[in-house]
Amino acid sequence: MFEEGQLYSPVTQSDSGAVVVHLGAGHPGFNDPVYRERRNEIAASALAWDPAATPAPVAYTDTENEIWALVSSELDSKHQRYAVSEFLSAKAAVGLPTDRVPQLAEVTARLAPLTGFSYHPAPGLVPLREFYGSLARSVFHSTQYVRHPSQPLYTPEPDVIHEVIGHGNMLGSPRFAALKRAAGEAALRVQSEAALQVIADVFWFTLEFGVMYERGELRAYGAGILSSYGEIEEFRSMEIRPLDIAAMATADYDITSYQPVLFAARSLGELEDVAGGFFASADDDTPERLGIAAAASPR
Repeated sequence: MFEEGQLYSPVTQSDSGAVVVHLGAGHPGFNDPVYRERRNEIAASALAWDPAATPAPVAYTDTENEIWALVSSELDSKHQRYAVSEFLSAKAAVGLPTDRVPQLAEVTARLAPLTGFSYHPAPGLVPLREFYGSLARSVFHSTQYVRHPSQPLYTPEPDVIHEVIGHGNMLGSPRFAALKRAAGEAALRVQSEAALQVIADVFWFTLEFGVMYERGELRAYGAGILSSYGEIEEFRSMEIRPLDIAAMATADYDITSYQPVLFAARSLGELEDVAGGFFASADDDTPERLGIAAAASPR
């Protein structure tokens, strides 16, 4: 399990309306006032967004577009080598630009005819229940900022590259989109924080960091692996375990490090049966039924 606050740098808004993204001392952009102001600006735009309107475009700089182009190029060859075929087919169908950061409205326009998903801007942390519950409505909350230019192949937190290259390409697959929707429906169905935590943890070890055997070879489908320049080269050397809902729901993990334990599906069909079946049946009695009530700590 992990603490929800680990996911993003906190965002606050003062009584005067000033928006501040609070980067940790170890963040690559911590000592860069220009980058920090840029983060504040993008977060403020997301906070001001009216859900009834199209997300306001972000005027990405040449540097931000260059980072996107670099990461897209580096990941493309790695996807061909390590990604499951379902992801590769979805990626081709979505057809994201490789030379510039796409606007969220553009991502929505590409996904809508494929799976009905839309992208909504988020300034940073989205509460767990809101984030997962929105998946049930085919909505993905996404950040819009780009990682710091000093480390273009690394980010300590999910940025637009992770959200779009990782999750956006996945959401071009009706089968992966259905799994994310099922996770969202499960989150809406449960009332207890313990049950919600179990759903989030299973999501983490499948749709974020899932791996799968395909034609006798271990390949990745999780958005966290497929958007990470470094982790995509390392996942085959990790401890690989079979899919196990109780084990996934009780495993400790640190989102700031490579995942040392991964759970592998034998096929996409098995993933749908095991994880999809879990999401479809999860309820408030799930932690107790799995014998993990004490492990699922409320937030």
